[in-house]
Amino acid sequence: MSGAPIDQNQLKRFRDHPGALAVASELLMSAQAADEAQSLMKQVARSVLRHVDAETVLLARADRGTWQLLDSAGPQRPMPVDLMAEVLDGDQAGSKAAWSAAPLARRGRMNEVLAVGGSSGSRGVPVDTVDALAAAVGAAVTAARASEHRKRRIARLETLLQITSQWNQADDMETLLVQMAEAGTRLLRADRASIFLWDKPNKTLVGRPALGVDGGELRIPDDRGIVGQVVQEGEPRRVDAEDQVEQREIDRHVDEQLGFQTRTLLCVPLRGKGGRLFGAFEMINKLDGNFTDEDERALVELATHAAIVLENTQQYEQLLKRRKQLTEQAAAEVQLIGESPPVEAIRSTAARVAATELAVLILGENGTGKEVVAKLIHYLSDRRDEPFVAVNCAALTETLLESELFGHEKGAFTDAHEARAGKFEVASGGTLFLDEIGDLSPGGQAKLLRVLEEKIVVRVGGSVPIQTDTRVIAATNQDLAKMVRERGFREDLFFRLNVVAIELPPLRDRGDDVLSLAGHFLEDFCKKAHRKKPQLTAAARKRLLAHPWPGNVRELRNLMERLAYLSQGDTVDADELAFILAPGDETAAWNTLNLPLSEATSHFQMQYIKQNIKRASGNMSEAAKRLGLHRSNLYRKMRQLGMSDGDEEEG
Repeated sequence: MSGAPIDQNQLKRFRDHPGALAVASELLMSAQAADEAQSLMKQVARSVLRHVDAETVLLARADRGTWQLLDSAGPQRPMPVDLMAEVLDGDQAGSKAAWSAAPLARRGRMNEVLAVGGSSGSRGVPVDTVDALAAAVGAAVTAARASEHRKRRIARLETLLQITSQWNQADDMETLLVQMAEAGTRLLRADRASIFLWDKPNKTLVGRPALGVDGGELRIPDDRGIVGQVVQEGEPRRVDAEDQVEQREIDRHVDEQLGFQTRTLLCVPLRGKGGRLFGAFEMINKLDGNFTDEDERALVELATHAAIVLENTQQYEQLLKRRKQLTEQAAAEVQLIGESPPVEAIRSTAARVAATELAVLILGENGTGKEVVAKLIHYLSDRRDEPFVAVNCAALTETLLESELFGHEKGAFTDAHEARAGKFEVASGGTLFLDEIGDLSPGGQAKLLRVLEEKIVVRVGGSVPIQTDTRVIAATNQDLAKMVRERGFREDLFFRLNVVAIELPPLRDRGDDVLSLAGHFLEDFCKKAHRKKPQLTAAARKRLLAHPWPGNVRELRNLMERLAYLSQGDTVDADELAFILAPGDETAAWNTLNLPLSEATSHFQMQYIKQNIKRASGNMSEAAKRLGLHRSNLYRKMRQLGMSDGDEEEG
């Protein structure tokens, strides 16, 4: 597994203990598929028991003087807590009676201990063997936690990018404070948030927004409660639900005033230019448990951005620098999901094209992820720090086209109450993604071509030429080459856009990527639905692989969303999948069953031929090749079935 923390010394220890090597191999493979480290830990005891001659295996964690049993296998026996405490405190393996135990990692990096018990009267498993086993388990758990942390980090980086972009557009302080509080609750999954600004001369903290308080403003002395400690000491503070000592430090007068009960709390300082402390960012009541170290790091980072905006000193330069750092981290980690050869080829092409300024045309059926590939190219390019703007050309009428793309001046037309920049201006320095380019009107095509050639836009109602440095990536689900031949699309614009073409495969041609995508979407939606992710049975997976996916990735995503919210139980079977997947399929199949054999056969042949022609993008020679026919025989068959054979010279 990439990134697994196994060094040469560990490998030597594993070779000396074949059981440990087998456990390491087995668990590291499981770590690749594990949704989270917690699920991997549920496999540890059984894996160890399979590979050593022992009676009982325990995996436990020390937490504030108590031991939590994480996993066990074999007959139930009391935990050897004295031995486990000794090996954890002594940072080395040990044994007592029929038990041997060892920490999963040295130097206090982990609080978990593996304990292996022999049968009654036996000497138990040798200490060095248990030590090697613990190292194997520790390597797998560390790898799983790193992967879990990386996924959460990507999601938070993307959220931070979106949040800081919105803050730049706020017009007043009140709007900013509300946006910041909402962003904090969304990012950290908390019930409430407040920004406290320090009125130092009056020794008062002013908290906004404050739900349940007249005017939405809460005023408290600057030395009261947890938030008072944070502004006085300048250090983050966290309060867990179980810590009675810290619970007593919460200002319950505020709870009474708000008609609210604070269970958990996280508060970090707001520092401005030169480290000046001028307030605090407070989160209350995490929705699922206590606030974590990772939550604290995320809030510190969010508070840094908030402080820059609120202080309004060198706002643009500092925020731009922070956004650039976040963008670089997100671009380095975000990847397309799937390992099929077509997806690997797309990754390679996107990486090569991103380093250039070449125009890109992305082709593919609806729902194949054309905008995702466009964003990937943008984030991998030198333009990653600048805007990515998407426009759906199919939604633009002829009258709206110029205003939307090129902007307008105040009074240019009836509803032009103020001047507005067009999408080319907004995306200048970055990337403009023109989706459904094949639906652009003839007049729109001519205007777009002029801008692409001259790199200059003129707003509607204006006369000043505006230079624009915008990279254009276009996409369509139509056959533009055919449209050019039929004079439905300008040939010169086609060649301007089609410098590099990337064709996205339909989902039905991506093999096991269907299962990878399904797992990704199902996990994501289950988290939003606050439920455990159900497992797909073998029959359900087979059904997913067999489905033709006319709606491609979008259809699969929608299916997984419905499963997350509507399915019940810990598993999803094929029958349940079929019910949600395509309720019209069964009706269509029943209607076909009611036809005579000859008509049903003809119906199938017509649909089969149509699908192959569509997959060949209308190229009849290619379609005939897919069908195993000569092109003339394909035309003959189509005429026999009463199908329109089009122009026989085409293709």
